[in-house]
Amino acid sequence: MAEFTLYDRPDCPYSKRVRRVLDVLSVDYEEIVVPDDKDDRNELEAATGQRGIPALVDDELPDGYIADSGDISAYLKEHYN
Repeated sequence: MAEFTLYDRPDCPYSKRVRRVLDVLSVDYEEIVVPDDKDDRNELEAATGQRGIPALVDDELPDGYIADSGDISAYLKEHYN
């Protein structure tokens, strides 16, 4: 079972950064590719309260999610490095 759920887009450079960190640290995650149009990101908004990507979601995270690539990368490096 995946440790995190990552909401992202394959063409997003910030999402690519997060995927790279997850892969380098060998952290299991489920990837959910969100629609390109922010107006169609209802599932993401339901999980995080926002529509921006990338977003790393897990009940164990302090707010249940982290929604900035820099913050996500820093969290992962601190807890999995």
